Amino acid sequence: MDSALSAGGEHPLRVIRVEGTFDLSAARRVAEALVSARAGEPVDVDLTRVGEFQDLGVAVLAQALASARARVAVRGLRQHHVRLLRYLGIDARADLGPDDDD
Repeated sequence: MDSALSAGGEHPLRVIRVEGTFDLSAARRVAEALVSARAGEPVDVDLTRVGEFQDLGVAVLAQALASARARVAVRGLRQHHVRLLRYLGIDARADLGPDDDD
């Protein structure tokens, strides 16, 4: 997992990049980063380079997004993961990207 800050505005944007397999270990690292983010801080979770999503990792991500105080945007989830998170109401807590039903 890679974490970076991008300058600009009142709150700099924190970007959390994950590559490879999104497993329990990767999800816990993302969750820890979200817990450490301040309320209202913009955080972008970039999963576009993840090749494999394990179910337990997605479950931990869902819990982390549900309790995050930061303004979180997630990119790179597979469509069925986006749907699942929307069914769970996570889209009210985090930006999961465009609704693409293609």
